[in-house]
Amino acid sequence: MLKIRLQRIGKRGQAYFRIVVLEHTSRPQGKYLELLGSYDPHKKELIVEKERIAYWMSQGVRLSPTANNLLIEKKIIQGEKVRAWKPKKKVAEAKTETPAEAQSTPAN
Repeated sequence: MLKIRLQRIGKRGQAYFRIVVLEHTSRPQGKYLELLGSYDPHKKELIVEKERIAYWMSQGVRLSPTANNLLIEKKIIQGEKVRAWKPKKKVAEAKTETPAEAQSTPAN
């Protein structure tokens, strides 16, 4: 299955992204089928080929959640944003009493 996703380029601390079409099983930094545009998150500047995105979507290509939200935000495509990530669940403490409480109880 093909996907339209972001491919990170640039140095550490200076992220820059390409918007590419590639196989969903391939590495994100690997070879891609077509370059559709670029995104500079520091300037909030998005440059894309709208016709090519429309073409690939008509061919059944899926969007990654981040690419989907970015294109909707910049009004390139219509639709609703999707949740791109899940927050990690916090591990519940197994002990209910604190170590200070455990020491204050008398041991008979």
